[in-house]
Amino acid sequence: MRAVLMAGGSGTRLRPLTYDVPKPMVPILNRPIAEHILNLLKRHQITEVITTLHFLPDVLREYFQDGSDFGVQMTYAVEEDQPLGTAGCVKSTAELLDDTFLVISGDSLTDFDLTEAIAFHRQKGGKVTLVLTRVPNPIEFGVVILDREQRICRFLEKPSTSEVFSDTVNTGIYILEPEILDYLPSNQEADFSKDLFPLLLSQGEPMYGYVAEGYWCDVGHLDIYREAQYDCLQGRVCLKVSYQEQKPGFWLGQNTYIDETATIEGPVLIGHNCRIGPRVQISAGTVIGDNVTIGADADLKRTIIWNGVIVGDEAHLEACVIARGARIDRRTHIMEGAVVGSLSTVGEEAQINTNVRVWPCKHIEPGATLNINLIWGHTAHRNLFGQRGVAGLANIDITPEFAVKLGAAYGSTLKAGDKVATSRDQRSISRMVSRSLISGLMSVGVHVQNLEATAIPVARTVVPTMDVEGCIHVRIHPDRPNYILVEFFDAQGINISKSREKKIEGAYFKEDLRRVQIHEIGNITYPRDQVIDVYSQAFAKTLSVDAIRWGGTKVVIDYAYAVSGAVLPILLADFGCDAVVLNASLRQIIPSTEEREALLNQLGHVVEALHANFGVQVSANGEQLVLVDESGIPIRGELLTALMVHTVLTAKPRGTVVVPVHVSSAVELIARRHDAEVIRTKANPTALMEACHSNPNVVLGGSSEMGFIFPQLHPGFDAMFCIAKLIEMLTVQERSLGQIRTELPTVYHRSCIVRCPTNAKGALMRDLLETHGSDNIELVDGVKICDHYHDRWILILPDASEPLVHLFANSQDRGWVDMTLQEYRGQIQTFVDKIQGLDAQKQEGLFKFA
Repeated sequence: MRAVLMAGGSGTRLRPLTYDVPKPMVPILNRPIAEHILNLLKRHQITEVITTLHFLPDVLREYFQDGSDFGVQMTYAVEEDQPLGTAGCVKSTAELLDDTFLVISGDSLTDFDLTEAIAFHRQKGGKVTLVLTRVPNPIEFGVVILDREQRICRFLEKPSTSEVFSDTVNTGIYILEPEILDYLPSNQEADFSKDLFPLLLSQGEPMYGYVAEGYWCDVGHLDIYREAQYDCLQGRVCLKVSYQEQKPGFWLGQNTYIDETATIEGPVLIGHNCRIGPRVQISAGTVIGDNVTIGADADLKRTIIWNGVIVGDEAHLEACVIARGARIDRRTHIMEGAVVGSLSTVGEEAQINTNVRVWPCKHIEPGATLNINLIWGHTAHRNLFGQRGVAGLANIDITPEFAVKLGAAYGSTLKAGDKVATSRDQRSISRMVSRSLISGLMSVGVHVQNLEATAIPVARTVVPTMDVEGCIHVRIHPDRPNYILVEFFDAQGINISKSREKKIEGAYFKEDLRRVQIHEIGNITYPRDQVIDVYSQAFAKTLSVDAIRWGGTKVVIDYAYAVSGAVLPILLADFGCDAVVLNASLRQIIPSTEEREALLNQLGHVVEALHANFGVQVSANGEQLVLVDESGIPIRGELLTALMVHTVLTAKPRGTVVVPVHVSSAVELIARRHDAEVIRTKANPTALMEACHSNPNVVLGGSSEMGFIFPQLHPGFDAMFCIAKLIEMLTVQERSLGQIRTELPTVYHRSCIVRCPTNAKGALMRDLLETHGSDNIELVDGVKICDHYHDRWILILPDASEPLVHLFANSQDRGWVDMTLQEYRGQIQTFVDKIQGLDAQKQEGLFKFA
């Protein structure tokens, strides 16, 4: 059998280690990852290897040559013009593949039993077998769902946390029949996971998954690279070590001198021709390459050192990586997670702080302290974007320097000369962050149209009229008063897609930031005057203004000390409405939950005293609202969602309503009355906006916790338009909020939260899928277990960012809701306790081994 070794990757997430070597040539225990893969193939009698190359192909080709020194026969296929993708590069070698063949990624470390996997493939008789494994946290990988026959029934590539349906993932190892390549076009980019496998699944081509036992690690980023080395030293993976094991846990190369006063704590590996000086301390987990010199009194803790490095006297290196040929002078201190690129020099008594990366061939002056600057970037998180955008503690996580880099990263994904709009709420912290973002955008040649302090609904309305590529909005987080939220809209005013977020993250973490010349620096304009006019015209055009004027409605609006939506009373006055405004003065600190409740109680009293038609409290920079009926009683939560759906469908029957997956089934009951359709989406704002924008005949979207969308105005949430539309509908229907409230169906809808570690979410979702019949499960977002006969369900929804799982139970039977919530809460807690107990046992075993 032949194997195709995919070794064309550039390994951008491993930079600066992969700046001058391709990712498969990055060493594990002093030997390239690709060499370990060849040893695995040879162990299973696969000795004919076709290697596909793209990035720095000569490095790998010169190392392995014809493969004879490694016991295999190597053939190379170089993608000259452009990368062809995982499937496209294999297609380019089709003439060499005339029988069953194996495809394996060149950047993964594994000891899977390939012989067993091949036997499984031949037993099933299919054309495609994916070698799978189970991982605690599958969000970085492609999730695969199997039926009882091990046949693949669903793929999900790199899911968000709430989309994790299983912990079974694609390892990038495939066993294929040659005719499968006929599905691929020649000389075109194609990917197995994104293109070929979904195509085969849609055409009913049987594909099988072999869940392998053993070790597998996708060496995807710097932290995992170090962890893989530690795993190898601890014996968690079966691979060939090219050095003599002097005693258990201590491998030593030839012609290496170790001073008798040095202290070495295993497991440790030290290569050939090394010199270890007096009183050196080397702790467990350290890997030292060939031709390395360690000076006297140096202290190395879990450090990965490549070939040819010189470490000076009294240097302190902790859980860092030092690449080929680097020089670390005396008394330097390199902290955990730091990386020093090849051929760089770190001067005496310099300090490199946690997670700082030094690119190749750099010189760090003696005594310098490196944290964040133009050359050495700091990587605090692998993911910038959360459920709604980029969020973090104000002036701690979201700082001016962070915002400048974020703006530059976003601008670098656009073309020089493109235009971007910016907007914000009225708070000083938001102004500071917005100005920093603007600086970053301008530095990469992007022009900025600054809308300044603008409510989000206004920004979403005007962005499509401005000839811009998108908009950035900065505000205090609606749910966390000490957090800043930075949201990115596309040219239509919709929150950007996950793929766009990944591009921005890639530019940010890889420091792939464009720099332009002075004459190309972006400029900034202030189209503030036209913004309100555009919104007002669109606002009036979408309403029945005559109906509003005829009604003479009185409404009380509480802005809760945020005047971002103050345009509404002006518009309502033009329409002949009497709008009484409360708490419209600006405060830098948003009200607490308790204070907001007190304001809502005050609003109810004012509505009663003025005999107003209703009251409303506006929040989230003009996006969200809570209603108060004519009796001063608040309407919010599922009740508010049901009321809005009922009111809108009464005005526009046979329309379509879009709501998140977790909203009460009262929406469906109301829709049946009006011969309407309900579309359920994932529980995030982007999914909701996209569904409202892409589906025909949508008359309303949203929920009380996010806000409500009226697609005929703009694609986002808009509390201001919601108020005006509600006035119009109540006038035309000649009803009050209290009357509508009595017409709503009774549905019991409760929720609760269970703590669940991130690395247990995938296993939990898989367990739920395996223990419930597929006919009763919906996988829009999370796992929704339905009883269609009794019209009831429970949803288990992993939180997108926190170590939590949300439970939502829904039925017309209150007892069933309470009992089911209690039952599943107990089941999940038991499952989590079990997983944590197994993890604790593993950790204890590893500790004893070390």
